[in-house]
Amino acid sequence: MTLGAPARLALAALLLGGTPPAPLRVHVPGRAPVAWWWSDRAGADADARLAGAAFWRADAPGLETAELVLDAPGEGGIAALGRVRLVLARVDPARHALRLVAGAPPGSPWDVDDAPAAARLAVNAGQFTDDGPWGWVVRDGRELPALAPGPLSAALVVGTDGAVRIADAAELAVARAEAARALVREAVQSYPALLAGDGEVPAPLRAADRGVDLAHRDARLAVGTLRDGRVLVILTRFDALGPGAPARVPLGLTVPEMAAVAGGLGARRAVLLDGGLSAQLLVRDAGGATRRWPGTRHVPLGLVAVPR
Repeated sequence: MTLGAPARLALAALLLGGTPPAPLRVHVPGRAPVAWWWSDRAGADADARLAGAAFWRADAPGLETAELVLDAPGEGGIAALGRVRLVLARVDPARHALRLVAGAPPGSPWDVDDAPAAARLAVNAGQFTDDGPWGWVVRDGRELPALAPGPLSAALVVGTDGAVRIADAAELAVARAEAARALVREAVQSYPALLAGDGEVPAPLRAADRGVDLAHRDARLAVGTLRDGRVLVILTRFDALGPGAPARVPLGLTVPEMAAVAGGLGARRAVLLDGGLSAQLLVRDAGGATRRWPGTRHVPLGLVAVPR
């Protein structure tokens, strides 16, 4: 009897007492799905096979969107979880002002349908507790909660000049000092960082038992910065149930897989935002047509991009 590739991987795992490498495959029109990343890779290589599969459409000057479909592996990489759709947006801060927004009146829950009519993009921001936003927040130059501890935390920081960066845990004290000197317009802390430095995957995402659940699958939302200064937004949707099925099933990619996606799309730094039932995105093109990927849970804080 000849064993197929999945069976050979399973047998190797049993013999070696480990888990076989699990690939992520991207669907390319007119071709079979292409494997571009494996779970035994330590880094999030900027693999041209992923970036090359994305067809970007210009929704407005300085705003592009794309969608990709991945085949995500199941437990042990043997049974496929199903198709996970990536909804992607690239925003140019030179053409869009990024602002944090909350529900009205203050303290009211927010979702993307509450975004101002002028917003070209809206997404839930940061992480949350029962009492509101988690960690450090700056809104319109005014600092709100104190910095939250965490070696894998990071913050999306918008300077008063409009430039956007992601400050990692070691840089947060500097970012707060800048806020004290009125150099920060908006900032929101989140967790965990997916990419740090210049595209490096943090060590806790490359080995188990370092404080991050590397196997859990969920609907994901991340924000990153590209090397040309643009902002990248990545939202996942689980499509395994087929056309017409609910689009908000909280299944999807693992944290290391999200790091791989961010790196594969060219991000220099990236951090997860609240995912699961909170993950939501709205895109409005230059003509006013709106596309929305709603969540099932309201949140305390949103991030919008408004044309300058």
